[in-house]
Parts: sequence; structure tokens; C-alpha cells
Amino acid sequence: MRTTRVRLAGSLLAAATLAAACTQPPLEFNTIQLGRGLNADKTVSGFTTRFKPTDTIYAAVLTDGAGSSKVKARWLYAGRVVSEPEQHVTYQGSASTEFHIQNTSGFPPGEYTVELLLDGKAVGSRAFRVETDDPKARYTFPNTTPKR
Repeated sequence: MRTTRVRLAGSLLAAATLAAACTQPPLEFNTIQLGRGLNADKTVSGFTTRFKPTDTIYAAVLTDGAGSSKVKARWLYAGRVVSEPEQHVTYQGSASTEFHIQNTSGFPPGEYTVELLLDGKAVGSRAFRVETDDPKARYTFPNTTPKR
């Protein structure tokens, strides 16, 4: 009976140790970058908060530490979600997770926001503006949904 308890305790300890070794801690948020271009390491180049309707808009979440997380970008225009991509990532050190948005028919001029989330928790946001010199231009987003 005692031998069975010792074996059971040893098996439970080994299973707990193995489970802890297989799971990674979440990544630690560092900063958000926003701009017109992307570097080879997936950080943003051409930092700005003002864009043209035809620009591709890049956002990067910089994280520290080793770990795994679900990283999401929620792109908003006029209080409506226009895109909400997410990535499951695992890094062994400081890294950048890139997101971008583009609209082949052009972005409507106005105020926008990108919200960044790590494992479902908001870590920050960046406001930006799309501007045009053509007041007659008609740009739209198809099928947008209200913010959740």
C-alpha cells in the first residue's frame, strides 16, 4: 500500500513537472509601432499617424521575453471594426508581431484606431488619420461591424 502511494506521488510529480516544462509563459508587452513600411525583422519603418487612402498601414507589437501568446489587432473606423486578425506566436526573446491593413478601393478619410491585444487583454492602442487632397473622393469599407 505504501509503495503504491509513493509511486502515485512520484508519477503525479513527474506529470506536473512535464506539463510545466511544455507550457510557455505569456509574452510581455513592450510597445506599439505604426507606420507605412516594414523592416526585415517585422518592426515598422516610416513611423507616422497620418496616411493617404492608398497606403498600406502597418502596426507592430513589440514583446519581450520568451513565451507564447495570441496577438490580435483590432482596426476601427468610425467606431466599427473593419478588420480583426490574430496570430498565435512563440518567441525565444524580444520580437515583433506585424499586422497590416489595406483597402484596394482606398481608405475613407477620417479618424481610425488600432487596438492591440495579448491573450485577449488590451495592451494599447494607436490613433491615426487618413487624409486626402481630393474632397470628391469616395472611399468605403464593405461589411463593417460595430465594435464589440
